[in-house]
Amino acid sequence: MKKIKYLRCSKCGRTYDESIPYHCPVCGTVGTLDVVFDIDEVKKELTKEYLLNNEDRSIWRYFPILPLETRKGIAPLHIGFSPLYKATRLEEKLNIKNIYIKDEGRNPTASLKDRASAIGVAKAIELGKTTIAAASTGNAASSLSGFAACMGIENYIFVPKTIPEGKLAQLLVFGSKVILVDGNYDTAYDFCLQAVEHFEWYNRSCAINPYLVDGKKTVAFEIIEQMNFNVPDKIIMSVGDGCSISGAWKGYKEFYELGLIDKLPTLVSVQATGANPVNRAYRSKKREFDYEVPNTIADSISVGIPRNGYKALNALYESNGIAIDVTDEEILEAMTYLARHTGVFGEPAGVAGFAGLLKLVREGMIEPNETVVLVVSGNGLKDIKSATQAVKRPEVIKPNLTDLITYINEEVKGRV
Repeated sequence: MKKIKYLRCSKCGRTYDESIPYHCPVCGTVGTLDVVFDIDEVKKELTKEYLLNNEDRSIWRYFPILPLETRKGIAPLHIGFSPLYKATRLEEKLNIKNIYIKDEGRNPTASLKDRASAIGVAKAIELGKTTIAAASTGNAASSLSGFAACMGIENYIFVPKTIPEGKLAQLLVFGSKVILVDGNYDTAYDFCLQAVEHFEWYNRSCAINPYLVDGKKTVAFEIIEQMNFNVPDKIIMSVGDGCSISGAWKGYKEFYELGLIDKLPTLVSVQATGANPVNRAYRSKKREFDYEVPNTIADSISVGIPRNGYKALNALYESNGIAIDVTDEEILEAMTYLARHTGVFGEPAGVAGFAGLLKLVREGMIEPNETVVLVVSGNGLKDIKSATQAVKRPEVIKPNLTDLITYINEEVKGRV
């Protein structure tokens, strides 16, 4: 079947066929494209019965509504169906009836970005591309690196010089050709675009490639199934370029159009106060983004210009969404709070959404009877340096029982 109807510009709404590779020719690189599916065609295959009888517990169970024509580029790595935990201890602590945690750190390279990279690499192979490139603050880079290594595709990764060591180590171990850029993410992104155009590489960057968001939307499909086709009141996500939150919204909308759910959730966009261009634009009801130099500990959402900002704004407007900012101090506090009440260890960007939830509770913007889903986008082991800022390192003591008793009474019991 012909699944894709057309590509639609997220800024101006013009439509194009698939001969347009990346962005709207009129709006330029800010005019990122949405893949619009022929829902009537998809309905013929993707039904509730199809899902209930499908034993494939990965993103590929949703193949009828993924932007691929063939399966030849599908990697054998297991992507998706990360656990959805009901956070009972948090519910009691925060006085909210239902809180669910989607732990995306359980994907192959430990972040939600694996969903996008799986599609990007498969699409590159389908199109006959031999080299793929991406710009990233770290997670998308390590994700592409792992999937390209698995499938044997040459890849170039453009990352800012401030990339956390854990993420850089992943790239080097996977064998990527790493371009460590003297600048921040915005500089690396622009440099990558120049290189892609010059060398004619395939661009994996989710912020420009129209097909990558369709990998990220699978997180919403899974949440829907894991909640027995019930829809939460709010989906809370940390936001950088805007790819993940717009992907989640796309997933919910498509399942709604397919008749698999009967309502849509409210989106909550959480950004760091030092990198909040999407939230600023949304709150001011503007359709443009003012640049400010990003400054946050949460490297994965540290962006000055959101490269998929219009998709994110569209999702927030359509869902009557909420935009909330959190400080780096609140993010670090959220990292330990979440871990100690759920056992889920998220990196700073991964727990920024939880910091937003805590702030919403403090400000009375969450009702006790609401159902909330929090997406933790990346594992805390990716950024140990930041994690150590959130905790107190223990002192070294001699193996003496008397010293241990004193230490426990004076130090350990006194900690929060």
